[in-house]
Amino acid sequence: MGASKAPISHLLFSPSSPSPRKSGTLNSNAKPLKPVSKTPLPSRRLFLFSVPLPTLLLFPLSSSGVNTNTIQPSSFYSVASFDPVSSGEREASAAISQRVSEAVELLDKGRELQAKGDFNQALEYFTQIVEKYKDFAFSDYARVGRALALYEVGDREEAIAEMEDVSISLKGYPEVHAALAAALYVDKHAALLAENQFTIATLLDPHYTDLSYVKETRHWPPSLITSLQHFITLS
Repeated sequence: MGASKAPISHLLFSPSSPSPRKSGTLNSNAKPLKPVSKTPLPSRRLFLFSVPLPTLLLFPLSSSGVNTNTIQPSSFYSVASFDPVSSGEREASAAISQRVSEAVELLDKGRELQAKGDFNQALEYFTQIVEKYKDFAFSDYARVGRALALYEVGDREEAIAEMEDVSISLKGYPEVHAALAAALYVDKHAALLAENQFTIATLLDPHYTDLSYVKETRHWPPSLITSLQHFITLS
């Protein structure tokens, strides 16, 4: 007969506990078997608390803890391609930019003609800006050029009215105050008002006491330069 193998059931119990084979009966005080590892298995609640919040937001869970939504790749492309500016707004912005470019081009052309002494042509360009682009703030600078040109071509009443208007909308712009001072002194014989306007101009820019500055740098028309000379010399 072959040698019988010893039973190994006693290895599952601690040495102090009697072997059930030896006692013949089950020990009612025997402790239940414990796992070898003492680390508890993670529960579903513990798993949920361990997941970062952004992940839970991207993958919402139902009340049972099961993911109910599947994020499709197209969703990420939709977020990436979102444009807060509508096509209508983009077209309106392009139209405004086009109008600004046209107005600035006219203003530059008018000033170029003014520098050349062609005040009749300069008046046409300045007038176009005032009529077509008056909704732009910089159109007031075209009104200054228009007033200077009007003063030269003979319509001084309209020129002074334009200067008075622009001296309010562009208050603090020294050129219009200096030009208005010269016109008020010579054409309106309003010495006190002229002095007030010239004081504002020279406080902001003392260059306007120099006739060569208004002639060579600001390109004033000859008639307005003569009026400024009369004012400065009180003649």
